[in-house]
Amino acid sequence: MAHSHPHAQHPAHGEGHYGHHDLEELRKFGFWIFLITDCILFSALFAVYIVLHGSTAGGPGPKEIFEMPGVIVETFILLTSSFTSGLAVLAMNAGSRKGLIGWLIVTILLGACFIGLEVTEFVKLAEEGHTISSSAFLSGFFTLVGTHGLHVSLGIFWISAVIIQLVRHGITPVTKRKVQITSLYWHFLDAVWIFVFTIVYLMGVM
Repeated sequence: MAHSHPHAQHPAHGEGHYGHHDLEELRKFGFWIFLITDCILFSALFAVYIVLHGSTAGGPGPKEIFEMPGVIVETFILLTSSFTSGLAVLAMNAGSRKGLIGWLIVTILLGACFIGLEVTEFVKLAEEGHTISSSAFLSGFFTLVGTHGLHVSLGIFWISAVIIQLVRHGITPVTKRKVQITSLYWHFLDAVWIFVFTIVYLMGVM
């Protein structure tokens, strides 16, 4: 006579919850892998730029074409957006959905201002005849700074998607993880920009 095992048919209490928790941890781990590959990408672009920055093909170098006041404003805006991103996480930890969404929107607006200034700088350079194909120095410059700009644009879309989920679902373990990850990504882009500002612009005009 077969014995029924009711406990074998039903998952133990909380098992589903732990499975979900493991999935969240796995997604966090996946994000760290993505961040590491991004670090490698930027390291390679910095290395290429450092090698090429003196190859101006007889054209103007960094000192002649960089306009520092605009770059300083860009830097200030991005640093401020990193701060507001941190305030969003603080609001989330305090349980304030309104505060969280508000600070995320401010972060997006600052990010958009940064991109706007960067695009303006690129267009101005192109109009003056300094394009990506003008010299090895400009190829390295546009590739490095442009790649960072694309990452900031991606971050803006990413945070926008998180805001939509927060409006629909509120602060849940899933939206919490997404806010933490996007905030970390934003801080990472901020750190990369500090290197861009120092290595490309500051050292360029010195």
